[in-house]
Amino acid sequence: MIQENLAQVQQTIHEACALANRANDAVTLVAVTKTVDAKVTESLIRLGQLHCAENRVDKFLAKKEALQAYPEVRWHFIGNLQRRKVKDVINEIDYFHALDSLRLADEIQKRAEKVIKCFVEVNVSGEESKHGISPEEVEHFIRSLAEHTQIQVIGLMTMAPFESTEQEQREIFKKLHLIQKQIANLKFKHAPCLELSMGMSNDYPIAISQGATYVRVGTALFR
Repeated sequence: MIQENLAQVQQTIHEACALANRANDAVTLVAVTKTVDAKVTESLIRLGQLHCAENRVDKFLAKKEALQAYPEVRWHFIGNLQRRKVKDVINEIDYFHALDSLRLADEIQKRAEKVIKCFVEVNVSGEESKHGISPEEVEHFIRSLAEHTQIQVIGLMTMAPFESTEQEQREIFKKLHLIQKQIANLKFKHAPCLELSMGMSNDYPIAISQGATYVRVGTALFR
């Protein structure tokens, strides 16, 4: 079942890339494995899916330990990360998708033993329940990270409201893409900002049409 689901998601990505005149390898599928155990995650890895994401520190650490036979896996942390938990997780991950405050950046700088690839989380939709900085704050926030030598801002991340229409999703993703291009054009050494983490199971084809380079898919893989 997982093999069929993975093939379907990959096919959908290819079709969305074709419609947008983008190369297939322009988009990285990140499998959100937070709802499944290590054994199910292992079956996905054995199918060649090497980018996996978790959002709970304790569950992630246990899962990575269980899957240490697969050092080739690239681990993404996609959830809100409490500062007190940074020391436990930051050196175990490859990508962090939810950098949204200077205090969190300070803690990462203090604890990281390697450069962490980070996405700045932007609350494009303005939902009060969502984490992330406002679109207007992005440039100033990224400028403020210049001295954080252990953080590389590789891109921006956002989520569309779950109940949003396709048109609303398109507008949200389009807006983030415009901000990303503005930051990339500034040529910050610490923030190349060439990537866009946006799109989940219910909207990833639309996100791809608006420039997503990383899509975070869970439900469509494990239903």
